[in-house]
Amino acid sequence: MNNLAQNLGGSNQVTMSSIEIVDFINTFRKEAGDDSILRHDHFMAKVPKVLGEMYAPKFLGTQNYGNNNTRYIYNLPKREACLMAMSYSYELQAAVFDRMTALEEALKTPVIPQSFSEALQLAANQARQLELAAPKVEYYDKIVERSTLLNASQVAQKIKISAVKMNQLLDKFDVYHKGVKRARLFQQWFIDKGLGEVKQTELGFSQPMFTTKGEAWVIEKLTGEGLV
Repeated sequence: MNNLAQNLGGSNQVTMSSIEIVDFINTFRKEAGDDSILRHDHFMAKVPKVLGEMYAPKFLGTQNYGNNNTRYIYNLPKREACLMAMSYSYELQAAVFDRMTALEEALKTPVIPQSFSEALQLAANQARQLELAAPKVEYYDKIVERSTLLNASQVAQKIKISAVKMNQLLDKFDVYHKGVKRARLFQQWFIDKGLGEVKQTELGFSQPMFTTKGEAWVIEKLTGEGLV
């Protein structure tokens, strides 16, 4: 069964199964002249380490194959598939992102009015949707930035270590300013690469926050170095 355009929760959400991702990785490596082969069981074992043992089971499923055999697989949405790909290389992450973006575009089927009355009704429906959405816009603008940023504890939870331990490991990679004693602040290079931002808490303190790109970078760096 092809899960690339699997319908989840009643909506067409593009996913890739762990089988498909492994095949994609091996094809990508072969085209790049890399003869190493990624095994599906090795990929399966890595998923909880990258996505977090509490979070990964959400995407666990089964697949029938061969002569009435069943195996466990993961069906990963775009964000999680890209995180897994990035844990192998940035180039692979970009390839998976482009692949899933193309599939998302393929699923979009715009409604084309077949008559003048249908066109009027479509315009009326769109105007009504904008009217209903208007009160939500200001609220969304306020929360979206915070919801897409993660603190050290949230990132550390994904790799089953404490925030203190993770920050100590990140010190080895010059992520934080060593001259700031009372708080942790990102080095400018980390911010310039879009990996983190410094935000003000409600009490006025500075707090380093990781972007989703920064989260993926931390996971890849620490797992790739064998530190977690």
